[in-house]
Amino acid sequence: MLDREGYRPNVGIILLNHQNEVWWGKRVREHSWQFPQGGIKHGETPEQAMYRELEEEVGLRAEHVKIIGRTRDWLRYDVPDHFIKREVRGHYRGQKQIWFLLRMVGRDCDVNLRVSDHPEFDAWRWHDYWVPMDVVIEFKRDVYLKALQELSRFLAKPGQGAQRRSRERTGSKATAAADQASDAEALPAGVAGQENR
Repeated sequence: MLDREGYRPNVGIILLNHQNEVWWGKRVREHSWQFPQGGIKHGETPEQAMYRELEEEVGLRAEHVKIIGRTRDWLRYDVPDHFIKREVRGHYRGQKQIWFLLRMVGRDCDVNLRVSDHPEFDAWRWHDYWVPMDVVIEFKRDVYLKALQELSRFLAKPGQGAQRRSRERTGSKATAAADQASDAEALPAGVAGQENR
């Protein structure tokens, strides 16, 4: 399924742990690392495709993650001709992607790279949010950087989680109001209350 400009609709997934490190997968039998991604099938929404790809490539289901944010619009990259099958050259240009930022609420042991008969990854690790672009295949680097930059606005400020945990233990009405105020500050204008949409 290509759009009129020759781009295949696709989703990209940036999965965070509680330290705001990102899930980084090593492609099967290659020395390149990447985020999970995959095509949107006919009739699927980007969110449905994201959950399907997450399970197929990483083995995680919807209950293992929470949606933190997504890109506002499609991010595109062109695929060099030597990576394109001969029969679709001239029609296929590359991918257009909606990127999702997810928070892992499951455990590391929930990850299963062998769910599919054709796994995408043979190893994985947690990495600092600003992953090194030199290990990403060259034609995807610009889109990765754009996705990381746009979605970084959803990251919690350092130390915010520790403050909230200590306040939650007190359980007073005053601290609950302070939590709501700090939550509103952490999200950009117009996003408060929309994290799960």
